[in-house]
Amino acid sequence: MAQTAPRHRALVIGLGAAATPHLRALRELADRVEIAAAWSRSAARRTAAAEAFPGLPVTADLDAAIADPAIDLALLLTPPDAREALVGRLAAAGKHVLCEKPIERTATAAERIVRACEAAGVQLAVMFQMRQREPARRLKALLEAGALGSIGFVEVRVPWWRPQSYYDEPGRGTLARDGGGVLITQAIHTLDLLIHLAGPVREVAAVAATTSLHRMETEDFVAGGFILESGVPGSLFATTAAFPGGPEQITIVGSEASARLEGGTLLLRRPDGGEERFGEAIGTGGGAAFMDFPHDAHRAVIADFLDAVEEGREPSSSGRSALAVHRLIDALLSSARRGMRLRVEG
Repeated sequence: MAQTAPRHRALVIGLGAAATPHLRALRELADRVEIAAAWSRSAARRTAAAEAFPGLPVTADLDAAIADPAIDLALLLTPPDAREALVGRLAAAGKHVLCEKPIERTATAAERIVRACEAAGVQLAVMFQMRQREPARRLKALLEAGALGSIGFVEVRVPWWRPQSYYDEPGRGTLARDGGGVLITQAIHTLDLLIHLAGPVREVAAVAATTSLHRMETEDFVAGGFILESGVPGSLFATTAAFPGGPEQITIVGSEASARLEGGTLLLRRPDGGEERFGEAIGTGGGAAFMDFPHDAHRAVIADFLDAVEEGREPSSSGRSALAVHRLIDALLSSARRGMRLRVEG
């Protein structure tokens, strides 16, 4: 039987560390999508990617790739400061876009990107792969079914670690390139998952700081409290200064059960002493080896993106849905700067 040709041709833009799980996932989805071109402004990165992924069609000509009408979608894996102009070009060329988090450095810039894609009639997805981990999907179903009962409070912890060498690389932890520190670069995944599970945040109060453990422009420590739109209170702790780093956690305490997501596991505890555990411990990138995690959740996000393109619907982790976490991060940092409690702008 003749093999069916892939339905999509993809352009990969950016071949830094973030590209590895994407390229592994695309390789496993080769029956649905073909990598038509992979670009980086760095010749060294193009060479390294071609060696790591034999047969990868690297190119130095981004203009030609964007103009190629046979390419119908792009994976945008550049740092945040390079996103807006590139999305504008891709959308104008009619190409659907999946971008790495964050969409851009601020909620305002992210909103412009979302509107540009909507105006061009192309899909925009964001790589929030934590939503696709099986324990998170199970907890989402339990919450929707009311299995935890009345929710009392939630707790978010991101006790990660990055060595100083991480921030010594040009642009890391700067406002100009990244838009911020631990919130927008690391904790954004867990905060997005919180919103996905428990709903949007209405109000925040936070403190942010740069600890003595790092030399960097932006924050590596944030702590605070928040109120969900539902009225449920919660607490937040996020840092990249917690050597040696540990898995992120979301705890939701209800009248019928409490649930704790920790890395790749879900633990349910009931007042009668009963317990259930799902999943298994996985690398989450919480320590110095920041790319130490499996790529199966990336594969699930990309597969959903392909489904959305084919079905003419929004991706599950759409650009518009991602605006909520951008607004939350802006509100937390604004609260910390102003020393006051703030509403999250909708």
